[in-house]
Amino acid sequence: MSDPQEPYDPYAAQQQLLGYDEYGRPVYGQVPAQSARPAPQQQYEQQYEQPYPQQYEQPYPQPYEPPHQQPYGQGAAGQQQYHAPQRQWIPQQNPAPEPAPPAPAPAQVPEPRREAPAGPDGDPGYRTEQFAFIDQPDEDSEDVIDWLAFTESRTERREEARRRGRNRTVALIVVLALFVVGGAGYLWYAGKLPFLDGPASKKDSAAAAGAQKRDMIVVHLRNTKRGGSSTALLVDNVTARQGATVLLPNTLGVTKQDGTGSSLGTSVEEGALGTRESLDTVLGTRIGGTWRLDTPFLERLVELVGGIEVDTDAAVPADDRAKTPAVGQGPKQSLTGAMAVAYATYRAQGEPEVKQLERTGKVLYAVLRKIPGDPKAAATTVESMGQILDPGLDAQSLGALLSRIGEHAKEGAYRTEVLGVKPDGALTDDANKRVVKELLGGSASAAQPGATPRVGLRDATGDGKAQAAAKAALLNGGYAFVDGGKADRPSAASQVTYQDDAQRERAVGVAKTLGLPETAVKKAENTVNADVVVTLGKDYKAS
Repeated sequence: MSDPQEPYDPYAAQQQLLGYDEYGRPVYGQVPAQSARPAPQQQYEQQYEQPYPQQYEQPYPQPYEPPHQQPYGQGAAGQQQYHAPQRQWIPQQNPAPEPAPPAPAPAQVPEPRREAPAGPDGDPGYRTEQFAFIDQPDEDSEDVIDWLAFTESRTERREEARRRGRNRTVALIVVLALFVVGGAGYLWYAGKLPFLDGPASKKDSAAAAGAQKRDMIVVHLRNTKRGGSSTALLVDNVTARQGATVLLPNTLGVTKQDGTGSSLGTSVEEGALGTRESLDTVLGTRIGGTWRLDTPFLERLVELVGGIEVDTDAAVPADDRAKTPAVGQGPKQSLTGAMAVAYATYRAQGEPEVKQLERTGKVLYAVLRKIPGDPKAAATTVESMGQILDPGLDAQSLGALLSRIGEHAKEGAYRTEVLGVKPDGALTDDANKRVVKELLGGSASAAQPGATPRVGLRDATGDGKAQAAAKAALLNGGYAFVDGGKADRPSAASQVTYQDDAQRERAVGVAKTLGLPETAVKKAENTVNADVVVTLGKDYKAS
């Protein structure tokens, strides 16, 4: 054969290939006796999977494939000889003895942990290096710390927000409680709570009532079939934007132009032209005009506005002779013109006059709610009614007033009151305080400048002759007489009172007219709505 071959080395066949030297020659070593020869594939994996020893770190110049033994020839002992393919045999002279393979290093066993030496006080000591990991920076630990800080701060913010919310709620409740208590106290002091009069309302009610602007007219509802009349005042409080109907009993005492006394009902029946002026004298008001409303015209007015609804308190039977239809009893009764007249003038046998007055007030209130809000439209309605009016009150003025009062009635800013009158025709104390001063604004200062002073006369002597003499003396002295009726109990001394300091001189003049000493003149609250009030005592001597 022309290709040189490596000679067979029986010793090398028993050796294990350990690696290659710097010239690429294989290096063999003695196989341990106790270990079995690995299979060729296993030998190949052990040769090429384990790392080179340190002394054979020189890289192999060319890739090496695992040896595949091939027969070469017969040896001396009749054995076949093998050669490794792709290898050339390089003769060597006296090769240096190959070093023995390094013995495998024994596995390292960790030493047992030794306790730190005890300190001087007996406590075990610790070495600083045991905690060296604490000083080592760790990005993950910093991220965890940042996350914990963020979570903690977020939780604290939530708790702080909840705490602030609770504080705001408590503060709001306290403020609302103080506001309610303060508001209720103010309303009580101002007298604006229902059924409770505060100090301010008691002091300023008269002054506030007089300062408000009011427009009012007197309405006389005359029953043309059965006779009789009903009188009411329609009030438009321009300042307070409120409306009111004040019902005046026919027993109210008034004074005629000649100074003689009379009742309201008698004055209306007689057609006295001075009825409005007499009412101004008694009430201390300024009535703007008179509206005479006969029952046929009331029936016509109800039909013009399309009928009314009234909460009736009594059933009115039909009267065929008077052609009066029946009226049912109950809430929201629909009434035609004829039914409205029948209910407004109805007075059952034995009923007091105030019951019939209240029914008249309900009909007037229902009519006002149906009056057009436009003044021109209201004036047209009044003209269509065909009522003969007072010369001092034309259709335009009446329509404008009715439209304004009607708007108050539609909005619910409306009151209906009955003026309290004593059996002798004098006003009750409650009527003077609550109705005359609050609703009508009547007061001593309401009299026009230069007008005749109004003098109220109350009899506390128990002798009717003394009161008649005092009345005649006042009329002869040029004073307007206001009947104050009889006092609740007799009085020994006479008294002349006034409310306004500007009326003191008049009070002194009244005392002289009646022959009373100046010491009888005092400033006090008048129970009679007049400039000066005289209470006759037993010391009064009629001249």
